[in-house]
Amino acid sequence: MKNCVVLIGMPGVGKSTVGVILAKILGYKFIDTDLVIQEHEKKLLKDIISGEGINGFIAKENEIISKLKAEKAVIATGGSVIYGEDAMKNLSELGKIFYLKLDYRKLKYRLGNIKNRGVVIKNGQKLSDLYNERCPVYEKYADVIIDENGRNIEKTVEKILEYT
Repeated sequence: MKNCVVLIGMPGVGKSTVGVILAKILGYKFIDTDLVIQEHEKKLLKDIISGEGINGFIAKENEIISKLKAEKAVIATGGSVIYGEDAMKNLSELGKIFYLKLDYRKLKYRLGNIKNRGVVIKNGQKLSDLYNERCPVYEKYADVIIDENGRNIEKTVEKILEYT
């Protein structure tokens, strides 16, 4: 049943904020996959990452999201969900995938301290490296790319609604 709206993109692009507003407008449930993972594991994301390592976290995320069931929901994903093939396959079966795209400079400004956010980033890897690694993968999985540059939250929501 392909009646969900799935939001992917880098941490800090506004997936959760946009998702909550979209869910209200559409009368859908809102699901934040980071919270689903935390609930499942009974730990914060940053604690899972520090305990299991990046690869362990990605494997858990892939496993949990690949089994996610949802109807008439807006699903905001964690930025690293794209590393899980099974998770992405499931999400594409649940609904249309929207990539919220933002320029690197604006993203860096919005993010601030990424360590507190539970961002999946390898030791020694810079945010710019992560950005350059992930952007092509987001584009690969996206049904629709929403360029957020010069758009506020309301304009982003309006643009997504044009495709739903």
